[in-house]
Amino acid sequence: MGINYGRTMKMNLSPVELIGSLAAALTTVSFVPQVWKVWHTKHAADISLSMYCFFTLGVALWLVYGILLVAWPIIIANGITLLLAGVVMVMKLKFG
Repeated sequence: MGINYGRTMKMNLSPVELIGSLAAALTTVSFVPQVWKVWHTKHAADISLSMYCFFTLGVALWLVYGILLVAWPIIIANGITLLLAGVVMVMKLKFG
């Protein structure tokens, strides 16, 4: 029945919340290899800056949406994804 915010803060996720949390974790982690590759190769010419601009704006809006709903899987996943996408955008501007 949702997240218990009592003294011990137990995570009791419903099946729907579990699916959402797993989806959020997988899509967020999928950005790590891209960040890693650009960071180590210092090469971002093949990355579309306009795509990353639109994507980053979309992720920022998802983050706002999650905050308005107080939906922690959406907030956490999109906060981390926004950071990772931002890093790729900065490296694209620097190395691209």
